[in-house]
Amino acid sequence: MLDYNVRGENITVTDAIREYVEKRLTKLNRYIEENAKANVNLRTYKSDNSGKVEVTIVLPYVVLRAEDTNQDLYAAVDNVSEKVERQIRKYKTKINRKSRETGFKGIDSKGEIPEEEVDDSALQIVRTKQVDLKPMSPEEAALQMDLLGHVFFIFKDAESNTDSVIYKRADGKYGLLETVE
Repeated sequence: MLDYNVRGENITVTDAIREYVEKRLTKLNRYIEENAKANVNLRTYKSDNSGKVEVTIVLPYVVLRAEDTNQDLYAAVDNVSEKVERQIRKYKTKINRKSRETGFKGIDSKGEIPEEEVDDSALQIVRTKQVDLKPMSPEEAALQMDLLGHVFFIFKDAESNTDSVIYKRADGKYGLLETVE
């Protein structure tokens, strides 16, 4: 059962919007067995009159996250709910397949997923590479990443001495993942 937290930025969350979000996300309950919290963030942009919907659902072993930007906020809610549903089906199929292969019987799936819905070719590791983590600042790592033309770069933070990953976000800015030891 999902518990909803609907927030708005540059928009007043009306009862109609809240009910529509809950109605669209309620269909995910057939896949989710335990109580989970769905954080929904609605945002409007005055520059182009578009709306952005972000949904994050934290489950015990996976975090589901989807976002969509659209001129129609309700269409964005529809798109995000479909994206999250695809993620859940893909994850449940993967878990069910692994449990059948290993003989583990501890996973009880509420929503049965047909085998043909997940494309195995997207799950194959086609290359393995070993890297030597060099100590550097996040700024140096961002520069190295850009020079290589990659969207992420793993390095050892010279200041904190932890393994870190810098990545390029969809908005063109950078994100930094730091490990906790």
